[in-house]
Amino acid sequence: MAKYLVIVESPSKIKTIKKFLGQNYEVVASNGHVRDLPKSSLGIDVNHDYEPKYITIRGKGDILANLRKEVKKAEKIYLATDPDREGEAISWHLYYALKLEDKKVYRITFNEITKNAVKESLKNAREIDMNLVDAQQARRALDRMVGYRISPLLWAKIKRGLSAGRVQSVALRIICDREEEINAFVPEEYWTLDVSLDVEGEKKPITARYYGTVAEKKAIDSESQVQEIMDSLKGAAYNVTDVKKGERTKKPPLPFTTSTLQQEASKELNFSTQKTMRLAQQLYEGVDIEGEGTVGLITYLRTDSTRVSDEAEAMAAEFIGSRYGQEYLTAAVPEKKNSQKIQDAHEAIRPTDLEMLPAVLKEQLPRDLFRLYQLIWKRFVASRMSAARYETTSVKIQAGDHLFTLSASSRKFDGYMSVYVSEDDEEEENTLTGDLQKNSKLSFAGFDPKQHFTQPPAHYNEASLVRALEELGIGRPSTYAPTITTILARRYVAKENRNLYVTELGEVVNNMMKTAFPTIVDVNFTANMEALLDAVEEGTVKWKTIVSNFYPDLDEAVKQAEKDLEHVTIADEVSEEVCDVCGRQMVIKYGPHGRFLACPGFPECRNTKPYFEKIGVACPKCGKDIVLKKTRKGRKYYGCIDNPDCDFMVWQRPTDQKCPRCGSLLLAKGNKLVCANEQCGYNVLSEFSNKSIENKK
Repeated sequence: MAKYLVIVESPSKIKTIKKFLGQNYEVVASNGHVRDLPKSSLGIDVNHDYEPKYITIRGKGDILANLRKEVKKAEKIYLATDPDREGEAISWHLYYALKLEDKKVYRITFNEITKNAVKESLKNAREIDMNLVDAQQARRALDRMVGYRISPLLWAKIKRGLSAGRVQSVALRIICDREEEINAFVPEEYWTLDVSLDVEGEKKPITARYYGTVAEKKAIDSESQVQEIMDSLKGAAYNVTDVKKGERTKKPPLPFTTSTLQQEASKELNFSTQKTMRLAQQLYEGVDIEGEGTVGLITYLRTDSTRVSDEAEAMAAEFIGSRYGQEYLTAAVPEKKNSQKIQDAHEAIRPTDLEMLPAVLKEQLPRDLFRLYQLIWKRFVASRMSAARYETTSVKIQAGDHLFTLSASSRKFDGYMSVYVSEDDEEEENTLTGDLQKNSKLSFAGFDPKQHFTQPPAHYNEASLVRALEELGIGRPSTYAPTITTILARRYVAKENRNLYVTELGEVVNNMMKTAFPTIVDVNFTANMEALLDAVEEGTVKWKTIVSNFYPDLDEAVKQAEKDLEHVTIADEVSEEVCDVCGRQMVIKYGPHGRFLACPGFPECRNTKPYFEKIGVACPKCGKDIVLKKTRKGRKYYGCIDNPDCDFMVWQRPTDQKCPRCGSLLLAKGNKLVCANEQCGYNVLSEFSNKSIENKK
C-alpha cells in the first residue's frame, strides 16, 4: 500500500507524476480551490480585524471526503499545488480543510512536470510559505471588496449583470482613454520627397530621401515647400559626398514570459489571451506522446521572469552547438532590465526537453496545440543563440545646398533568425545594386513627392493591452487573460478585427467609475497596490494592514455615490428580426446562457427567440443566411437560419468560396479548404484563406 500521498491541483497531472514516483506514492487531485469566500456575502468581517470567512466550495464535498480517506492511509502528505501565490493558498486551504495539523505535511513545488524536477522537489520539501498565502489573501480580499461593494451600485444605477473589479475597471479605463485620444486626434500634414538617380554603370537607379540643407535637417510641411525645393534643384548636379559602411547586430529575443507569450501568440497565431493560457496549461500538465506516455512539454506558464536554470542553459548550449554549430551559440545570456520587481521564483516559459522537436510532435498534437508549442520551442532556442549581423551602408548625396540620404543593409549572418523570425524582425533588406563610392557619377531621373498625414494612436488589441498592463505594473501574469475575458463578457468592450472598441455601456460604466471612484480606476494607485502585494510576499508588510487602510475609504465612496449618482438608461441593441407576435423590431438581450432576441414591448409582449450569429455566407440550398449554432452538448456547427424548413448544416465553417470542380461551398478544415460535397473530395492547402476566415470571426 502507498505510504506517501501527493496532492496536486489538476487531475491531468496525476498519471504523469505517478509514473515518476512509483508504487510508494499515491497521487490525487483537489481540482483547484476547495475553500473560498461565500458567494452570498462579502465574506470579510470588517468589524473584527477584517477576518475572512472561508467555506467549502459547493460541489467540493465529495472531493474532500475522498481526500480525507487517502490522508488517513498516508504516513506523509506532500502538497504539490502550482508554484505561485494561488497554488500556495490552495495548499494552505487543503491543510485546514483536511485537518492536517497532526500529520507530517510538506509543501513541494516544481517548475516543470519532468522526472528530475518532481524527484528534486521531494528532496527540497518545505513548509507552507505564509507570506505567499497572505499575498493571495490580500488580493482576494481587495478584489472581493471592490466587486461586492461597487457592483450592486452599477446594478442600481445602470442595469443588472454589470460588475466592477480592481483590475478590470482600470483595464477598461485604459481602453477608454485610448479611445478619447483617437477621437481627439487632429492629423497633421507632412510631405516626403524622394529623388531617383541613375548611377553610371548600373542598370537600376537608386532612390534617396530628402534630408534638409547641408546645415540642418528640415521637415516638409506643405506642397508649396516641396515645389519650392524641386524648383531650386532644377539643373543641379548630384554628388555623393559621403559613404559610410558599418555593421549592426540584432539581439536575440528573450524567452517567453506569460505576458510576452500572450502578445506573440496574438500577433503570430491570432489566439486570444484566454485560448493561449488554456493551451499552455495543457502543454504544462502533459500531453500523450507515442512511446513516451504523458509528457509535460513546457515549464510553468504563469511567470514574469526571463531567468533560465543552469540545467536548461547547458541543455540549450549542447543542442545548438550540435545542431547549428558553435558560431550560433550566444556569448552572453541576455537579461531583462526592469525597474519594477520581477517575481523570480519561476523560470521563463521554455520546453522541458529540446529533443522534443516540433516537427516530430506535429502529427501527435492538435493543430493549435502544436502551433503554440512550436512558438515556445523556437523562441527559447533563439533566445540562447547568437545575434544576427547586418552590413550597413549610409550614403549622403548633395545637390546645391540640399542633402539627400540613402541607407541600405544586408544580412551577413542569420544567427537566431535561422530558427525564429517574429513580426518585428520581418524587415526588407534594402541592398544597393552596385558599389557606390564617394564622387560616383549620378544623373537626375525624377522626383517622387508624397503627401502624408500623421496617424492617431492605434486601438488596443489583446496583445497591446497586455503589454500596457504589464508596463504599467497592473495585475500579474495570472490576471491578464481573465481581466480581458471579463470586460468582453460584460460587453464593456467589443472585439472587431482583433481590435478592442469601447461600447456605449463601457463608456457609461467608465465615466461612473471615474466620477465616484477615481482612486479605484487610477493607474498609479493600482500599480502601487501591486507593489504592496509584492511587499506582503516578501514579508515586509502585513496583509491586513493593506486591507484595513483600503476599506474605510471605499466604504465612504460607495455611500456617497449612492446619494450622488443618477440613474442611467442604456438602450438595447436593435436587431434586424421582427417580432412575430406584435411586429416590433426585436432587441438583443444578454442572459445567463448568452445572447437572445426579445421583444421591446415587454411585459405586454413576452416573445423571445434564440439569437444566431451570421457568418456572412448564404445557404447553398435556399439562399438565406448561414448562422453559427450549438448542439445541446455545446458543440458548434453551422446551419441555415431557416431551419427546420431548410436542413443545411455542416460542422466546419463555410467560406464564401466555391469548389472549382462541382460548385459546392468550400469549408475551412484545419489548414485546408475542403469541398462540402463529400463525393467531390476536392481540397486545397490554404493558410492564407484560413487566416482571412479567422479574421472574420
